[in-house]
Amino acid sequence: MSYKPQLKIPATYMRGGTSKGVFFVQGDLPKAAQQPGAARDAVLLRVIGSPDPYGKQIDGMGGATSSTSKTVILSKSSKADHDVDYLFGQVSIDKAFVDWSGNCGNLSAAVGAFAISSGLVDSSRVPKDGVAVVRIWQANISKTIIAHIPMVDGQVQESGEFELDGVTFPAAEVQLEFMDPSGDDGDDGGSMFPTGNVVDTLTVPGVGSFPATFINAGIPTIFVNATDIGYQGTELQEDINSDAAALARFETIRAYGALQMGLIKDLAEAQTRQHTPKIAFVSAPKTYTASSGKVVAADSVDLLVRALSMGKLHHAMMGTCAVAIGTAAAVPGTLVNLAAGGGDREAVRFGHPSGTLRVGAKAQQVDGQWQVTKAIMSRSARVLMEGFVRIPAETLP
Repeated sequence: MSYKPQLKIPATYMRGGTSKGVFFVQGDLPKAAQQPGAARDAVLLRVIGSPDPYGKQIDGMGGATSSTSKTVILSKSSKADHDVDYLFGQVSIDKAFVDWSGNCGNLSAAVGAFAISSGLVDSSRVPKDGVAVVRIWQANISKTIIAHIPMVDGQVQESGEFELDGVTFPAAEVQLEFMDPSGDDGDDGGSMFPTGNVVDTLTVPGVGSFPATFINAGIPTIFVNATDIGYQGTELQEDINSDAAALARFETIRAYGALQMGLIKDLAEAQTRQHTPKIAFVSAPKTYTASSGKVVAADSVDLLVRALSMGKLHHAMMGTCAVAIGTAAAVPGTLVNLAAGGGDREAVRFGHPSGTLRVGAKAQQVDGQWQVTKAIMSRSARVLMEGFVRIPAETLP
């Protein structure tokens, strides 16, 4: 049997926040992969190196973690008052599917820079020096993100002194504003609290019944108290990810939570919706040693949060989950707010496995419903490699 030469696809490999992903301009993808469907998923799976039963993604660009098994597709925006449309695909490592159900807050930090460098932002909106304000339409969840991108001599500034726990080297600061982050177009009808309550009782057969906060802000998230499920809130990746029984228990909790949130109609659906909702556990501040060896003092944070992504404890914190944390902290009575000491808050600094992160959000009640106009946080981003990614021609029929 003869084989055709590999396909060459223009691509850029970028770090955004504490994640990495392969970025594409939509028009550069093979024609069959420029629209939703099996062909697009097949291309992205092969680029990343999935499905891989070994779990290593050796034959692709993925890094064998949820933070590095990611893809982004950008195009000039079809929406008024926006510059670029941003579509995020979370690629499963060991299964043959791409989850399109949510955003990646970390890679959102790289979208503005990539859009400018790729010519997707009108040149009249990009200053030679100063800050470019890029209006991003997040197509997965139909939300607006405003990215503030530093510019020097007509080029995106990537180097700088901003330090982000979970990232080894400093870089230029990118401020992100997640506009109207609560709700989406999903099954919950767009409510910040899909059950109508800031705290519910979640009953999980074989695990127990305990309080939970279900919130849809940034990304649908289930928050539970660490002590209610046998943890302290100071755990690092190896404490959770090396325990298969613990991971299975978290997945069961996540599935029952998704059902109670109205995101799925039966438990089996959770297996094909791994990206959302997220599951996280919170606790009051405690002193602990982060994965870098840095000591995080109890008095330096408002609370501790640990979150799982794609079935594993995240090494730092997902950007969208940070938005959920900031939003929930701003609403009195949620488990996040209570772990932070309760009361009215417009910002919190929380401890995660790699260190700390600050996120701000202001909540208010309108006609009895909680609303948040925007959540703000800072990340950083830079290009790691650019050129072409290659996949076997047989990937497409």
